[in-house]
Amino acid sequence: MKKITKQTYLDWYKNMQFWRRFENKLAALYIQQKVRGFLHLYNGQEAVLSGALHTMNKDDKMITAYRNHVQPIGMGVDPKFVMAELLGKVTGTSKGMGGSMHIFSPEHNFYGGHGIVGGQIPLGAGLAFADKYFDRKGVTLCYFGDGAARQGSLHETFNMAMNWKLPVVFICENNGYAMGTSVERTANHTDIWKLGLGYEMPCGPVDGMNPVKVAEAMHEAMERARAGNGPTFLEMKTYRYRGHSMSDAQHYRTKDEVAEYKKIDPITQVKNHILENKFASKAELETIDAKIKEHVAECVKFAEDSAFPEKQQLYDMVYEQEDYPFLKHR
Repeated sequence: MKKITKQTYLDWYKNMQFWRRFENKLAALYIQQKVRGFLHLYNGQEAVLSGALHTMNKDDKMITAYRNHVQPIGMGVDPKFVMAELLGKVTGTSKGMGGSMHIFSPEHNFYGGHGIVGGQIPLGAGLAFADKYFDRKGVTLCYFGDGAARQGSLHETFNMAMNWKLPVVFICENNGYAMGTSVERTANHTDIWKLGLGYEMPCGPVDGMNPVKVAEAMHEAMERARAGNGPTFLEMKTYRYRGHSMSDAQHYRTKDEVAEYKKIDPITQVKNHILENKFASKAELETIDAKIKEHVAECVKFAEDSAFPEKQQLYDMVYEQEDYPFLKHR
C-alpha cells in the first residue's frame, strides 16, 4: 500500500475540510432556492472517500449514488464546475442538465451520480467487465447505500461478478438509515457485509470513520481485483450528520445520537493526529481553513456569474438536429 505520511494526513485534512465546507455552502444555497430539486449531503462520510482515493491509480474508475458532489472533486474535477452544475448553469459538468443527483465526468473516470436507488450497482460491474474484456488494468469502485443493498439487482450483479471474476470493489456506505428507515428495520441482521458470503465473495466490515482503516481495506480489495481474483464487498460503517436530503425532518433519530457520532468525526480524527504528531501547528491549520473558505467562495461566484442554458440545449442534448430540423428554432 502507498505509505501514509505526514503529507497524506495534511492532504486528507485539506480535502475533507474543503468537501465539508463545500457541502455546507450548498445547504445554504438550497435554503436560498439557488439549488433546486433534491440535495443529499455527504457530511460525516468523508473518510470513506479519502481512504479510497489514497489507494486508487489513474486507470481506476468510480461510480456511486446520488450523494455524489464531493466524489468527482476528489477524482480531479474542478469544484467550480460541480457548483455550477448544482446551480443549473451551462458551465456545469453536465451543462446544467444533471443537477445534484447526476454529476458525471468520464474524463476523470467518474461515472455518476445515479438517481435510481441501486441502479449504479450493475453499471459498476459493467464498467469492470469492459476493463476485463479489453485487458485494461483499471479497477472499478462501485458505491451504494444500505438502502440499495436490499435491491434485487445487487444479487444478480454479485452472482455475475463472481462468475466472471470482474475487477470491481463493491462498497456499501452504511450510514445507518435508508432515508429514514434504520438498518435494524430492513432485515433480520445488521451486518450487511454478510450478503457477500452467499456468493463466496471476499467481504467484511470496515471502520468508515477512519481514513486509515478505509485505505487498508481498499488496498487489499483492489490488489485482489488487479491480480485477476475478482470482486470484494466491503461494508463501510459510517454516519451522515445531516438528513437523507435537505427536506428530511429527521424525526427518526435524536440530536444526542448525532452528537455521539460527531465525537469520532473523521476530520477531527485527522486534525488531532496532525497536531499530536506536530505535522502542522494550530495556526497553520487555521490558515488552511481560511484558504478553503476563500476557495468555496470562488466556486460560488463562478457558478452565480455563469449563464443558465439556452432553451435550444434541451433539444440539442436529446435529438440530432439534422434528423429533426424542425426543432432548431422552437
